[in-house]
Amino acid sequence: MSTITVRLIGGLGNQLFQYAAARALGLRRSAQVKLDLSGFESYGLRRYELGAYPIAAAVATASELAAVGADKPAPRLLGRVIGRLKPRSAHHYREPHYRYDPQLAQQPLPMLMDGYWQSELYFADIAGVLRLELTPSDPLEPSNAEVADKIGRSNAVSLHVRRGDYVSNAHTNSYHGVCSLDYYRAAIAHIQARVAGAHLFVFSDDHDWTRENLKFDLPMTYVTANTADRGFRDLQLMSLCKHHVIANSSFSWWGAWLNPSADKIVVAPSRWFAGGENDTRDLLPASWVRL
Repeated sequence: MSTITVRLIGGLGNQLFQYAAARALGLRRSAQVKLDLSGFESYGLRRYELGAYPIAAAVATASELAAVGADKPAPRLLGRVIGRLKPRSAHHYREPHYRYDPQLAQQPLPMLMDGYWQSELYFADIAGVLRLELTPSDPLEPSNAEVADKIGRSNAVSLHVRRGDYVSNAHTNSYHGVCSLDYYRAAIAHIQARVAGAHLFVFSDDHDWTRENLKFDLPMTYVTANTADRGFRDLQLMSLCKHHVIANSSFSWWGAWLNPSADKIVVAPSRWFAGGENDTRDLLPASWVRL
């Protein structure tokens, strides 16, 4: 059987996009999916996070990576620039731009997929499969089960605020930016006009900030049970909510997408990056509301 090896890098949201695109292509072409984790060896900010899920993929061995010409990603910016100038293996397909790339599906196998693949257009046709495979294997811990029960008994709306390195790291801040309070006020007004009895469940990496700055005339529950290394649980709880207000973050993108309801309202920021260099027309599903 042929193989599709996908390079994983970034946080949990990025890894989910990379896996989902490879998994969909593997099903269409009867190919096994292998995971290239070599990038994490020199990328101290993030780690492999898909181990909590019953995914249909195996970690690629050194010999399997060599067979598709998978050089280790360079740790520094200059090294990455030089690496992009080096000739690639015939098996190595690098994402050419940010928007959906239909050429991915036409590449010969075996293949190494190298990119972010941030559009449901790569995998919408296997949504049911992915939502099963991206449900954590282990049952909810008592603290999370309590939140899940509260979500199930209310007209729950997840609200995600991403700060962390979006604020503390100057380079990351200049690239991503953060969603403004005006955005969150407009998003909640949009929800309130359409959802009776909404109850906000707030997910964030900075709850001190959210408690101080997010003031809405709605019931609000701050979901604080999970540490940064258990983001998969926050995603799972987000997906149980009926509606969603997301940040400019692939993490909350997945929290909303994993909710299978056709009636969900998802509000997303129209400006995803601080700069305008990426074409984000394919990033958000058509039914989502851009504000």
